Amino acid sequence: MRYYIHQNPLDYDGSQLQSLFTYKNFGLMGDSICVFRGKCRVEQNEMVDMEDVAAKDWIYSEDMLHFIVEHFEMDLEKTIIRQRLLIATIKEELEALGVKSLRRTGDDIYDGDRKLSVSIATLSPVSTLIHCGLNVSNHNTPIPTIGLTDLQVHNIYEFGENVAKRYCDEISSIGLARCKVRGVV
Repeated sequence: MRYYIHQNPLDYDGSQLQSLFTYKNFGLMGDSICVFRGKCRVEQNEMVDMEDVAAKDWIYSEDMLHFIVEHFEMDLEKTIIRQRLLIATIKEELEALGVKSLRRTGDDIYDGDRKLSVSIATLSPVSTLIHCGLNVSNHNTPIPTIGLTDLQVHNIYEFGENVAKRYCDEISSIGLARCKVRGVV
């Protein structure tokens, strides 16, 4: 598992949640996590979450830190567990910076009733994918939100890289943990 940090602005509209996104755009092949920053506007036609589609919701943020994770397996349940691992990793990284007011509910992070994150996990024809976006700014969002700048996170790319490293380390550690135990009868 490897990561890539893209430091030029790149907006997210949902179409980036596709197989081989990181390979096609940045040359990183295999299981990966890509981190980038940009606006977020996901309309109905790009929504993956059918509850959001049914509710006619849409996602918007003027400035978001995005993570796209791709694993070349076809197990959606395992990917949802990994999605929650990513969210827990983000929360732990914020706690390491001194932010103690957050709570994780499923695949989202909140400060009180203000939402920090959006996240979805899905399947592609060749892999499973996770998108997670963290508000950097909470200006003009359609629901009550909080941003990383409100939480005093000032170096956004450094924070994103720290999360990516921790996630890769967790995935590697899980792989090693599978290999160190003997079977029982």
